[in-house]
Amino acid sequence: MSDRPSEVQLRLLVAEDNQLNQTVLLAMLNKLGYAADGVANGVEAVAAVRAVEYSLVLMDCEMPEMDGFEATRQIRSSGAEVRNPNLPVIAVSAKPEHRDECRKAGMNGYLLKPIFMKDLEEIIKAWITG
Repeated sequence: MSDRPSEVQLRLLVAEDNQLNQTVLLAMLNKLGYAADGVANGVEAVAAVRAVEYSLVLMDCEMPEMDGFEATRQIRSSGAEVRNPNLPVIAVSAKPEHRDECRKAGMNGYLLKPIFMKDLEEIIKAWITG
């Protein structure tokens, strides 16, 4: 556990269609002291950020129904009616070539799979200032 008291009020969203990857990411976030919810596609991610005030989203790039690129574009659009269209969205991908497309879609950062605890903690710290 960390000594960051503000984490109690933070809530993160994991958008990942692979159930094992989602479970691992949620466990890692829990170990770091963050509360987090998981969804399986971009449609669910957009609906979730409409309903809940999230502090950060970890967004898989390739998901069924709606991929992470389109979900991020929708979150950023003025008509999305999300609680915070400027919340940090961190791309999660196994493909390094996704970096440029992630940036163009409005994502703030990028994590390459497999995700290591140190990298996850660093990117969250970089984007959440409590």
